[in-house]
Parts: sequence; C-alpha cells; structure tokens
Amino acid sequence: MGPDQALLYIVATPIGNLADMVPRAIEVLQCADLVAAEDTRHSQRLFSHFNIETPLMAYHDHSDDKRTGQILQRLEQGQTVALISDAGTPLISDPGYRLVREARERDIRVVPIPGACAFVAALSAAGLPSDRFSFEGFLPAKAGPRERALQELAGDNRTLVFYEAPHRVADTLQAMAEIFGTEREAVIAREVSKAFETFQLMPLGELVDWVRSDSNQQRGEIVLLVRGAERRRDTELDAEAQRVMTLLLAELPPKKAAAIAAEITGVNKKTLYNWSLQQK
Repeated sequence: MGPDQALLYIVATPIGNLADMVPRAIEVLQCADLVAAEDTRHSQRLFSHFNIETPLMAYHDHSDDKRTGQILQRLEQGQTVALISDAGTPLISDPGYRLVREARERDIRVVPIPGACAFVAALSAAGLPSDRFSFEGFLPAKAGPRERALQELAGDNRTLVFYEAPHRVADTLQAMAEIFGTEREAVIAREVSKAFETFQLMPLGELVDWVRSDSNQQRGEIVLLVRGAERRRDTELDAEAQRVMTLLLAELPPKKAAAIAAEITGVNKKTLYNWSLQQK
C-alpha cells in the first residue's frame, strides 16, 4: 500500500552501504510523484539498484526560489514529493530547510522517513560521552574563522561533533590541538559503513600526527568527535554568576547573597557560598 498523497517526505538514504536502505524509504521513493535530489546523477545509481523509476528533479544549495516554488506547486496540486540528499538524512548539513519551512507555512504535511545519518552512527561507536553532544557541522574553510569558531567552543563540556573535508582534516585537527589542548581526546570516524571504515580514538596531539603520517586517513567522508571540556570545579563560577554575587555581597552577608544568587543564576547555593568565602 503506497503512501498518502499531497505529502512532502524527507527520506534518509544510505551513507555507504546500500543494505542500510530501509524498506519504507524504498516504498516511498517508488510511489512518490517526484523526488527532489541533491544530485540527480548520484541518486540515479540508488534508483537503479532498487528499481525506482520516479522522476528526479535537482534541488540543492544553489537552487533558487523558482525551483522551490515549482516543488511547492506540485505539492499544492495534491502530488507527493520526496526529498533526498546525496547520502544520509536530508537537512543535516544538506539543503532542504527552505523547502520544509515553506511547506509547513502552507500547511503541507511533512513526514520524515528515518534512516542513516553519518554523525549519529559515528557518535554511537566513538567511545566518547554521548548523553550530551553538540553537532557543529562543517567548520569554516579559512583558518582565521575556523580558529575563532573553535575558540567559542573551547569551554563547552558536551562532546563536539563535526563534519570535515578530507583535504582540510589535518589542519583542522592541528587547530583543535592548539585551542582545545593536545591531551583532549578525539575520534576520527572515516568512511562510516563503507569498505574502509576507520575509527581512531587518541589525544588530539597524537591524532594530528597519526592523520598526517597516513594519507589514507585524509580521504573519504570524515566525522570528527572531540570530548567536551572538563567541568569547572565547584569553587569556580562563570562571569555572570560572579557579577551577581559581587553585587549582592556589597549589601548582604555571604549566606543570604548565595541564596538569592542561586535563584537568579541556577548555580548551586553551596558553590556560590564557597566562592564568596574565597573572596575575603
């Protein structure tokens, strides 16, 4: 039984191993009236493998408003459109946000078809904390903006996840080692689900040398994962908490100031009180 009509499906496709294609995704792509693909030539290989004959239309980062309008018009005529990227889940460092936003604003139902996602697969097997993480996508290509972006993340205690181009991976790891510290643990996950899949967990200083010494590690699809910064000790406060405590201590005793500051900042009252004692 095919999918309902007048829907925009967001369909995940394999990131390397065609056996990872879920049956529901095949059914949706076979039954849709149109498939909007990041690269129609790339997607044609997927279609041939699964005997999908649905017409393809290119939809990518450089597609203009006219192309978005054409797809929306098809949807408003009651047709079903499926959006796919070259690999993985659309909209994860891939085009599609504008189309989904416009569809929702026109009350067109948008339905995800879950499947492969490179950064989720990499995180699941990396061996770094996964209870809290931040997906940062691609860092800026130029050194200056890239270093500034890393500086902003240096104190983040979540596991940080990045995509990176193979020709930049060594330089990016070098910048991470300089900014995050050579002892910070990191993982390079390369060619996930493909024949030459590689996972390597090392301190950043060692990982830079390992990647530079083997040109094979500078090829293919790459996910970089970096352990978050160590949490501050209980006696350390961020700048905002210090500012609030300083203002309150000018008028109140430490215990009272800590109680009020805890309500304002969300920081533990005991931590605030201990900090106040250190200021004497």
